Amino acid sequence: MNIPFKRYGELLGHYLKSQQSRVAGLAIALLGSIGLQIFNPQLLGYFIDTTMTGGPPQSLLTAALLFLGVALLSQILSIIATYFGETVAWTATNALRADLVSHCLQLDLTFHKAHTPGELLERIDGDVNVLARFFSQLVIQVIGNGLLLLGTLVVLFYENRLAGAALTGFALIALVVLLGLQPFAVAPWATYRQISAEFFGFLGEYLAGREDIRANGAVSYVMRQFHRLLQQWLPIYQKARFASTVLWATSVGLFTTGNAIALAVSAYLWQQQAITIGTAYVIFHYTNLLAQPIERIREELEELQQVEASLQRIQALLQVQARLPAGGDAVLPAGALAVTFEQVWFSYEESGFVRGTRSASDGELSQTGVGSQELGVRSQASFVERALRATVRSAESESSVNRAIQQSNDQNSWALQNLSFHLPAGQALGILGRTGSGKSTLARLLLRLYDPQIGTIRFGDVAIRQVPLKHLRQQVGFVTQDVQLFQASVRDNLTFFDPRIPDSAILEALGWLGLDKWLQSLPAGLDTLLGAENGGLSAGQAQLLAFARVFLKKPGLVILDEASSRLDPTTERLIEHAVDQLLLKCTGIIIAHRLATVQRVDRILILENGQVIEYGDRLTLQQDPHSRFSQLLQAGSTSMLR
Repeated sequence: MNIPFKRYGELLGHYLKSQQSRVAGLAIALLGSIGLQIFNPQLLGYFIDTTMTGGPPQSLLTAALLFLGVALLSQILSIIATYFGETVAWTATNALRADLVSHCLQLDLTFHKAHTPGELLERIDGDVNVLARFFSQLVIQVIGNGLLLLGTLVVLFYENRLAGAALTGFALIALVVLLGLQPFAVAPWATYRQISAEFFGFLGEYLAGREDIRANGAVSYVMRQFHRLLQQWLPIYQKARFASTVLWATSVGLFTTGNAIALAVSAYLWQQQAITIGTAYVIFHYTNLLAQPIERIREELEELQQVEASLQRIQALLQVQARLPAGGDAVLPAGALAVTFEQVWFSYEESGFVRGTRSASDGELSQTGVGSQELGVRSQASFVERALRATVRSAESESSVNRAIQQSNDQNSWALQNLSFHLPAGQALGILGRTGSGKSTLARLLLRLYDPQIGTIRFGDVAIRQVPLKHLRQQVGFVTQDVQLFQASVRDNLTFFDPRIPDSAILEALGWLGLDKWLQSLPAGLDTLLGAENGGLSAGQAQLLAFARVFLKKPGLVILDEASSRLDPTTERLIEHAVDQLLLKCTGIIIAHRLATVQRVDRILILENGQVIEYGDRLTLQQDPHSRFSQLLQAGSTSMLR
C-alpha cells in the first residue's frame, strides 16, 4: 500500500503544531488504555487458575477488585481520549476550512464562474469533515494498535512459544491479506466525493432559482437532471461500499480462522499438560484481542482511503492559483482619481491569444495601438497581430502565436476592443450602451476582477496592475442593482465586519441617505440582526444600505452599475442629493440605460460591441445635433441603443 507519509506528515505538522499539549494528552490516554487491555487478561487467567487450585478467597477478591479497577480506569482513559480527540479534530479542521475559504476568496472570477457554490461548499466542508478523524486519532490509533498487536504477541510468546509462533504467523497473514486489499477502494471513493460535490452544486444552484424555475415551468427539466445525477451517484457509491464490504467479510473470515487456531493450539497444549486452564483462557482471550488491533488498523487504513481521496481534492483546490497577479506596491493618492484606458482589449474566452499575451508588458503592447475610432475590421486584426508579434518572446513558439492570431480574428470573442479614453479626477462619466456592449466589463476591469489581455488602465500616473488588490478595492467603490446582505447586524452589513469604523460615521452616512428614521424603527438599532435574503428589507432599503457602504469606504472612484434601476421614484430621490455630495469628493462612473440617470455627469461614453462610438463632454455632445447622445435626448430614451 503506497501511503504518502511525507504529505500526511506535513499536513499533521501544520495543523497540529498549535495543539501539542492536547495531542500529547490524547496519545497518553490512548496508549494507557492499550496497556490496560494487555494487562487485564492476566488478571482473569490468575483468577481462573486460583479458583481451579482452590486458592485463598482473599486472593480471588483482590484479583476481582483489581480487574474492576483496571476496567474502570480504562473507561476513564477512553473518555479522556474522546474529549481530546474531538477537540483536536474540530480545531484542526476549522483551521483548514478557514484556509480553504480564504484561498477561494482570493481566486478571481474565472474560477468562481467555473465552480458552483454548492460544489465549493462540499469541498470546503464535506471533504474537510472526512479529515476530522485523521487529525484526531487516525495516526495515533494506527501506532497504538500496532503496539497493542506487538504487545499481545510478546505476551503470547511468554505464555507459550508454540502458541506465540502460531498466532504470530496468523497475525502476519491477516495483516498482509487485509492491507493487500486496501488500494482498489481509493478510486471509487474519490469518484464518489466528486459526484457528491457536483450533486450539491446542482442542488444549491436550482434551489436558489426556484422561483424562476417554477414560474417558467422548468420543474420537469430540473427533476430529470436531478434523477440523472442520482443515477450516476448510486453505482459509484455501491462500488465504493462493495470494496469496503469485501474487506469486512475477509476480516471476519480471518478472525474466525484465528479463533480456530487458538482453540486447536490450546487443546493440544492442554492435552500435553503444558498449560493450565487459566493459560488456555488467556491464549484464547489474547487471540480475540489480536482481532481488535488488526481490525482497527484495517478500519483506520480504510478510513485512510477516504482521507486520501478528500486530501487529493483539497490539495487540488489549494493548488489553483489566481490568474491575476497580486499587484505591486504602488499607493494611490488620496482623493478623486483620474481614470485612463489606453488601447484596452479584453475577452472572457481563454484562447491561445490570452495565454500568449498574458505576460506581455504594458509598454510593449501600448506602442502598437492606434485610435479606436479609426479601426475597421482589417485594422483591428492588424493591431492584434502586431501586439501578438510583440509578445512572441513570451509565447510558446511562433506557430502558437500564429494560431492565436487566427483565433483572435473572431471579433465576437472580444468584450472590449481597443478602448481608449481619459476621465479627469473629480469628474463624473456616464456610460450608455445596449446590453452586451461592454459596460459592466469596463467596471470589472476597474476593480481588477479581470485583467485586459492588451493595453493599460491607469489611475492618474499609476498602472492598475501596480496597485495591491486590497488597496485598489478600498479605493474603488462599486454599487450594483443586486445587493448582497449578510445574516448579521446592520452595523456588520455596513462595515463588512470592520470594527475600526465608528458608529458616528455609520450614523452620518445613514442620515445622508434618509435612513435615520428607518434605523430608529429597528428594535436594536445598529445591533439589529438582518435575516436571510436581505433580512426582510425592501429592494430600495437594501440598495440604500449598499450606498451607505460606499460612503463609509470614502473611495477615490465610485462606480454605479445601473444601481438605481430597482429603486422607486421616492427612494431614488432620497439618494440623489447624497450621490451628488459623494461625487463632489471623488470621481464617478455611472452605468445606466435611463438618460435621466446621466444628467448629472460631466462626460458621456457610448459603447457598442465593446467599442467606443462616442466620447466627449456631455454639454458639447448635447448641443451637437449630429452626436449620438443628442439623438438619444431628442428621442427621449435609450431605445435606439437596444
